[in-house]
Amino acid sequence: MSDVADSEVDGSAEDGAGAKSGRRRLIIIGGAILAALILAGAAGAWFLVGTGSDTDQHAAADAREPHFFELPVITVNLSTGGGNPEFLRIWIALEVRDEAMMSMIEPRLPRVLDAFQVYLRELRRSDLEGSAGVYRLKEELHRRINLAVYPATVDNILFKEILVQ
Repeated sequence: MSDVADSEVDGSAEDGAGAKSGRRRLIIIGGAILAALILAGAAGAWFLVGTGSDTDQHAAADAREPHFFELPVITVNLSTGGGNPEFLRIWIALEVRDEAMMSMIEPRLPRVLDAFQVYLRELRRSDLEGSAGVYRLKEELHRRINLAVYPATVDNILFKEILVQ
């Protein structure tokens, strides 16, 4: 009978030790998870605070006043295929970053006007219909002007007047 009692006592002692080691594992795992969460929060806070100064610098650089270079009014015949003549009258302003770009564009102005004339004469009235047509026109003129004034760049093309008649 003592053999049974000894084994029961040993079994209950092992269960107590197993329960204590299980609690230790839970505490260690919980501590590791808590430490990971704290590190992730600290990294997120550092990222937000650390990049805030860069964002402020970019905002200050973008806050500079743009300069506008006005092109002369351009009037061209549209391609009609032999029908009644149709005309396009367009007045454009170029948005550039600084005055240095304006001084680089001015000597290249004949090249810009030539590129515009060649493109605009091939347009049809249907090419300019709706906001999508005007947007395509704007994008194509922007591409052509940046090719004509390279190494200067134009940031945006602004339509002051578009008249199709």
